[in-house]
Amino acid sequence: MVSIRTLRLLIAVAHEGSFAAAGKAMGLTPAAVGLQMKALESDLGTSLFDRGARRVVLNGTGRDVVVAVSDIVSRYEGLLTRRDSAVLTGTVVMGALVSALMGAFADALWAMKRAHPHLVVRLLAGKSRDFAERVGSGELDAAIVTRPPYRLSSQLVWTPLYAEPMVLIVPRRPNFTLPRASAQILRDAPFIRFDPRAWTGYLVRRALRQVGVRARDEMELDSVEAIVELVRGGFGVSIVPRLANVDWAADRALRIVATPRIDVIREVGLLERVRHPRMQATAAIKAFFDARSGP
Repeated sequence: MVSIRTLRLLIAVAHEGSFAAAGKAMGLTPAAVGLQMKALESDLGTSLFDRGARRVVLNGTGRDVVVAVSDIVSRYEGLLTRRDSAVLTGTVVMGALVSALMGAFADALWAMKRAHPHLVVRLLAGKSRDFAERVGSGELDAAIVTRPPYRLSSQLVWTPLYAEPMVLIVPRRPNFTLPRASAQILRDAPFIRFDPRAWTGYLVRRALRQVGVRARDEMELDSVEAIVELVRGGFGVSIVPRLANVDWAADRALRIVATPRIDVIREVGLLERVRHPRMQATAAIKAFFDARSGP
């Protein structure tokens, strides 16, 4: 009989992309992963993988099975929470922007862990646009992402949790001539741009349009944290979300420059399926922010 552990292993293979990486994540050798996957294929009576000389990848049937298996595992985890509706247990698998862990979501996470010490929260770092597909497939129970810039599938719902204004940051000791006016800074200083394909990158484009300048792009990255460090090092300026748990005023290496024409806000929220087995856990996160906002 197929075990929940084997089903979790199949999900890990789908997520990690190889037997070796899945084995490392689950504490197994690649050979042990291969044997369990062969046994699973035998039990199901179908092939789940295309096996080549150098690579093993999920085939179409395998990808469909992963979706069904993710639902089974989520339902099993949901059974654990029903033993006591007031106490959350089991595992919730969530995606989160790294910058969200430096923002208000970190407070929500610790509050939930204190209230429900037997709940295991498995966090996966990544990008908003990637999480949408993984939440939709059931690979993730939910994800902390910025507001989607497009219409979501009818199976997904995004709930706003908190907001962060987009701000212009500059180094205190630049390796270049730093103009005084914010518009001139954005026009003339080397600009470190957040990946324009990312959802936060879309907000940066909006902010630049509000100022009405074309930035002189020097570098392009997909990490708020990396951009902040480069600005601290004096390599350029940037527009980033003002992360909630960062003491910007005390930063000795960079400063925020007031830019009245920029009023773009990055909204951070919870992305989940309309119905899923870990709704008690996601409801606890939303309740935390509801309590913070107050009447």
